[in-house]
Amino acid sequence: MTKLARKLHLFDYFALAFGVMVGTGWLVVMDDVLDRGGPAGAVLGFTAGALMLLPVGYVYGRLVRAIPDAASEVAYTARFFPTWVSFVTGWTMLLSYGLTCPFEALAAGRISGYLFPAMNSFELYRLGGYPVYLPHVFLGLVITIVLGWLNYRGIQASARFMKWSTLTFLSLVIIFAVAGVEHGSEANLHPLFSHTPLLSVLLVWQIVPWLLSGFESVGKCAEEASPDFRDRDFSIAVISTIFAGLGFFWFVILTVAYVAPARVLETPGPFPVAIAFERALRAHWIVDLIMASALVAVMRTFNGNMIASSRLLFAMGRRNLVDPRIAYVHPRNQTPSAAVIMVGVATAIAVFLGQAGLVPILEVGAVASAVGWMAACASFLCMKPGLVGRTAAVFGVLVTSLMILVKVIPLVPGHFTRHEWIAVVLWAGLGGLMHLSANPAGGASRVVERAASGSKV
Repeated sequence: MTKLARKLHLFDYFALAFGVMVGTGWLVVMDDVLDRGGPAGAVLGFTAGALMLLPVGYVYGRLVRAIPDAASEVAYTARFFPTWVSFVTGWTMLLSYGLTCPFEALAAGRISGYLFPAMNSFELYRLGGYPVYLPHVFLGLVITIVLGWLNYRGIQASARFMKWSTLTFLSLVIIFAVAGVEHGSEANLHPLFSHTPLLSVLLVWQIVPWLLSGFESVGKCAEEASPDFRDRDFSIAVISTIFAGLGFFWFVILTVAYVAPARVLETPGPFPVAIAFERALRAHWIVDLIMASALVAVMRTFNGNMIASSRLLFAMGRRNLVDPRIAYVHPRNQTPSAAVIMVGVATAIAVFLGQAGLVPILEVGAVASAVGWMAACASFLCMKPGLVGRTAAVFGVLVTSLMILVKVIPLVPGHFTRHEWIAVVLWAGLGGLMHLSANPAGGASRVVERAASGSKV
């Protein structure tokens, strides 16, 4: 049986996880983040969210070391829970990764349309009141084909792209932030909270799982670690990604709030942050720089989520949770080529949904991540770890349960609307069909795991 290529090192895992975590969300929703919490509320909300995710990150680091399986949450739950729990967990996590790909593809069209207004033409149709333009769709399809080809060819090429795009992205963000700070004012930081302090922090904390998810993607490529890779470096990659994400959002939140008064961020338009910087500097070049960094982020996040979703789908096929043909590994490239093609085709189809069709699904993504994290923590707890591990796992289960409840309980501000529940039902229905397509006679195939079920963790 052909196995996946083992080419990844520590920085490759960090670049992958950070790429999945930080996409265009910082640009698209930063005005909403500050509207929810104000500068202080946003910083405290992100800090609270990140600190609460650290025990979850600890659990993932230990699980990846004990069970280095591309199935990740599916493999963890399979040891202690019925098969249907593994499938639901994996299918839920697949939603979080898979739908980010078309979202980023469409974001590329929106960003390019902002830089080149001629691209906002040739309207094909409207969905939910949002126009779907032919140039946007075409660009999204081109990016999908290019990144699909890159992932088809091999993990080393994808990893190299992730490393260089991460360094380029961070360099561009630092440049435009430094340029903007010179024209900012401390007065713009007031009021510190947009509502009462507690409500401000809560409203921001609700969306932190979506904006800081991605650290768990390290496990999706665990089988592709270089032969000289140290197992403990899995934990380092996971935890460092959480801290890097928190530091990044601190930096961006405070920079934007310092440069732009709240009233400027309320300006109608697709990218209020870019408009705010342009007004502060009285120059258009800063907009080009911000949009350039956003385009790099689009490609990087798209690629990272394609890697994670294709590996998870591949591993689910290998366990007969979906059609086992999806588990095919290219004999020369040593990539899950069938899964990569399937993710690419699904992304291309989803691009035609436009922004209106994808936003409700992405809202569910935050809860989808929390479901996967909770399942991982519950599995780790069943492995009977030491006191520190048990404490982290119990805390992780409680925190992730709270993350889910605040989105599904109608009385809580920011809960799911009818559109989000429709997205949940449709995704569950599609998952049921995919599961039924699996060959029932094949059984649930298992890969050889490094750690025996009785291993100490």
